[in-house]
Amino acid sequence: MLAIERRREILARLTSDGKVLVSALAHDFGVTEETIRRDLEKLDNEGLVSKTYGGAVSKHPSAPDLPYNVREGVNVEQKRAIADKICDLIRDGERIMLDSSSTALYVIKKIKDKKNLTIITNSLKILLELADKQDWTVLSTGGALKKGALSLTGSSAEKMINSYHVDTAICSCKGLDMTLGITDSNENDSLIKQAMIGSAERRILALDSEKFDKKSFVKVCKASDIDIIVTDSEPSEKWFGFCHENGIELLY
Repeated sequence: MLAIERRREILARLTSDGKVLVSALAHDFGVTEETIRRDLEKLDNEGLVSKTYGGAVSKHPSAPDLPYNVREGVNVEQKRAIADKICDLIRDGERIMLDSSSTALYVIKKIKDKKNLTIITNSLKILLELADKQDWTVLSTGGALKKGALSLTGSSAEKMINSYHVDTAICSCKGLDMTLGITDSNENDSLIKQAMIGSAERRILALDSEKFDKKSFVKVCKASDIDIIVTDSEPSEKWFGFCHENGIELLY
């Protein structure tokens, strides 16, 4: 594993758990504790973490969004596995909305062989990825640029999304809880996801397995508002039961 990949994974763990320990990281990555200390020092210098005795804590626990270039390189194999499964669900000619999650970008890369798709997205990365796609119709939501996230949000983006009706919406989130439902880290992103989910016949939640039983700051919608959950590994038995009771298809 390259140093930059290791640091991305450290940031992902901090986002999930709020803190990390040098000894545990050294064991998990198969490197020396001194190597991990250098990683944490670099991340501290970049203002992303706060070093503590024996580890580090999240610099911004109440605002856990990572920069897009970091998120894109975290859990790559899991995102590819999710994209593979979603690709099998997409048919030629569909109209699709995708949020600005890094998982959505992997989905777009996987489905580029599909014919005559219409894509609506608030992701600048997806717009750039499809800049040379001749047989697709690609629509931007417009809106205010969210710095560091390469996404467009705000009332104008929501208005654009609400003016369309599509076959499929594909969104990710920061957490999925049986009681609280689907949650995300900030209101602007949550409102975009709500609008996309409300504008689609079929709602797909693309979810890393580590986000099950997690809660984030802002509620997006009820879990039962989703038709299909696609994840990268087999969920627990309680989630199989929950999805069955709520009419949610579970793919992994």
